[in-house]
Amino acid sequence: MIHTLHKRGMKSTFMYTAGIASIGLAFASWAASNRLESAGLERADRWGIFVGEWAPTFFAMGIALRMEEMRDEEERAYDQHEAPGERISHSAAMR
Repeated sequence: MIHTLHKRGMKSTFMYTAGIASIGLAFASWAASNRLESAGLERADRWGIFVGEWAPTFFAMGIALRMEEMRDEEERAYDQHEAPGERISHSAAMR
């Protein structure tokens, strides 16, 4: 899944931004629920926790996408430094 997202142009910075935004959205949903609903503090807490649980997922996906970006950068750097006629597989070069 991460590889497919990376190939389609998804960047790690977008996921990091989504993680930070979800933290703000968690607080905003808690505050809105606490102020606008008569269900009480418990319901507001549930809304805040529900939205707040998205942040770690976004950050984890950002890290995974960053790893894909670094792998691509390493492959490009390796391809630029190889001499003509000396092409070997990337996995063989890593040994």
